[in-house]
Amino acid sequence: MRHTVRLGGAADFAGWRDAARDLLLGGIPPQEVDWRAGDAGASLLEENTAPPPPVMPPPRVPPAFLELAEAVICHSDPARFGLLYRLIARLQAERHLLSDAMDADVVAARRLEKAVRRDAHKMTAFVRFREAPQAEGARRRFIAWFEPEHHIVAHTAPFFARRFGDMDWMILTPRGSASLTDGTLSVSEEPARKPDLADPTDELWLTYYANIFNPARLKVKAMLSEMPKKYWANLPEAALIPDLIAQTPARVAAMAEQEMRRPPLFHERLQARATAEPTSTAEGLAGLREEARSCTRCPLHCHATQTVFGEGPDRAELMIVGEQPGDHEDLQGRPFVGPAGQVFDEAMRHAGIDRGTAYVTNAVKHFKYELRGKRRLHQSPNSAEVEQCRWWLGQEMALVRPRLVVAMGRTAVLALTGRAQKLADLRGRVQALPAGPAMLATVHPSYLLRLPDARAREQETIRFREDLAAARNWLSAPTSSPAR
Repeated sequence: MRHTVRLGGAADFAGWRDAARDLLLGGIPPQEVDWRAGDAGASLLEENTAPPPPVMPPPRVPPAFLELAEAVICHSDPARFGLLYRLIARLQAERHLLSDAMDADVVAARRLEKAVRRDAHKMTAFVRFREAPQAEGARRRFIAWFEPEHHIVAHTAPFFARRFGDMDWMILTPRGSASLTDGTLSVSEEPARKPDLADPTDELWLTYYANIFNPARLKVKAMLSEMPKKYWANLPEAALIPDLIAQTPARVAAMAEQEMRRPPLFHERLQARATAEPTSTAEGLAGLREEARSCTRCPLHCHATQTVFGEGPDRAELMIVGEQPGDHEDLQGRPFVGPAGQVFDEAMRHAGIDRGTAYVTNAVKHFKYELRGKRRLHQSPNSAEVEQCRWWLGQEMALVRPRLVVAMGRTAVLALTGRAQKLADLRGRVQALPAGPAMLATVHPSYLLRLPDARAREQETIRFREDLAAARNWLSAPTSSPAR
């Protein structure tokens, strides 16, 4: 005996779910069920509409199937109800059916689901609200027209209720309507007629759209994929698209010609001021340090507490260059006084070097950080920031006149050589710098603090101390010359 199930609407998921449960309890096979939506296909010859008596245990349904069914039920394919019932009947014995990507029923359901989700996405993208005419003093109301392929109005309406919850609106479609009035959402499956959507603000929108259209980035195939022509009839800007596409070659050529023109004079002056090499009238390190307090050559000064300049003797055979100040250094105004500074001081003692005899500084003089709650987390300076600070480092080197510079970390190497290089290729080897003194590269002490493995941290600490000892030995040698 055949069983006819008449649902309350084209996307009546709750009605389908209840009917499917009753049919499964009654042991009714899928081939004996006729599914009807609303009054579609009504006939006096329908054999049985009452639910069969229970003869089976309650059905078990995985959550993934319910999510799939809620989407598939919105499709316009009349066979969707039977497909879903066939799947749920099979799931009672085949628990992992939905994982079988080659199963014909699963493939069909996934195809319908994908089509529904794409249609819903296009609805959220292409619905255009216009203000509806209202009597004087009446509450403003907005209206839109959309032509979906499937029964997605009820499925998609909550998105618009969340997005436009502060206004009254109505979305009309041939497959039903949705409206929001005073915050209350209502949905109907009654087909609607296309209203008069004339809006005086369309001209303003078209002017804006034409001006933001970038011909240099136009990809026609990609545009048609994301905005198929079937939606153009209800998009006011679509009327401009053919002309904008036709004008693209000429507009791209004009943009290229404009790019080659000389910039305005005021722009040249700004560029010259930004790239001009700074000059200094300071006498000695003390004067240079005072000038550096007001440095604004890069944006880092905006957030740092103060400039952290180098410290040490006015003349020193050994100069130590790190990366940048840390949190402790930024607050105290002195280099290497935080946790990394403690590791550095301990390594200097093991290497037999008195810190007071060396000039200690950083490649970048301001603290760069990212704020996380109340904590300031270190961020490495970029190459532009390092380049802006190279002038200060060069002035320090010219005044201190070291014989050997120990570069701690890749940033220090970049500042001293002007080139980004692998630290592993340079470490522990003395080489000449273009400016004159020799350079020995090693790791930054903060690297040792970041090592999670205690054994690796111990080994790298020993190696770091050995690098500093090598610097001491090189300075102590009767004739010290860097390896080329």
